[in-house]
Amino acid sequence: MITNHLILDFSHVYCDEKIPKNDKVNWIDCSDIRECDLYCSKCAEEEIKKRIKPYGIHGIHFIDSGNYHYVTKIMTDFIEQDFSLILFDHHTDMQKPMIDNMTSCGDWAGKLLKTNSLLQQLILIGPQDGDILQVLNEKNIKEKLLTFSAEEIQSGEDKNKISKIKKNLPVYISIDKDILDEEYSMTNWSQGKMSLSMLERLLMPILKNEKILGIDICGECQQDIPFPEYLEAEEINGETNKELFDFLIHYLHI
Repeated sequence: MITNHLILDFSHVYCDEKIPKNDKVNWIDCSDIRECDLYCSKCAEEEIKKRIKPYGIHGIHFIDSGNYHYVTKIMTDFIEQDFSLILFDHHTDMQKPMIDNMTSCGDWAGKLLKTNSLLQQLILIGPQDGDILQVLNEKNIKEKLLTFSAEEIQSGEDKNKISKIKKNLPVYISIDKDILDEEYSMTNWSQGKMSLSMLERLLMPILKNEKILGIDICGECQQDIPFPEYLEAEEINGETNKELFDFLIHYLHI
């Protein structure tokens, strides 16, 4: 499997960050693609697929702010075998679709569960109990969905569910940095309270024991915030991106 790490640059936010320097990191300029901020039209989706296709999905991919988290659905559409998706996120991303024929950053995971027959399990880690309860009421979602709420992780109750994780499936990992406390990441969405070290501890057994198909990371800041805040956010996010990249490279041996 050929490894290519990707930076999907929709907003140019990465221009002001410490991006990992690696001869396998490919910068893909997506700033000219229309109808893709928050909501992604069919036309925009096809264009994004076209730009990703020459590189494949095996690698570590930075996909801009949470506004573009639907790119995970586009990435996993390339998978041609049964697989599991492990999603680290402060939100469920399983809202009811608001606009027909468009995928949004808030509904892509629910759509993936309902439409991708190769997806055998979606393991959702990080939302609050109340947000998870809302999606568990949907019949077409809960059969393939296993959740670990922020409260369960904090209390240690998450260990009671580990036996429900399906075995012997290759894994795609998606990380939205809004799961992290603002000490480690400044995003344009509400955030959780997880530390970076806790995120890495949760990732470690997956990276060591599972076949990884690809990993994406989103959760950059918006550029239209006051300049001092933007500089602070870029410094924090850049440091976290670099640490995550180095951590993932180390355990993936790629």
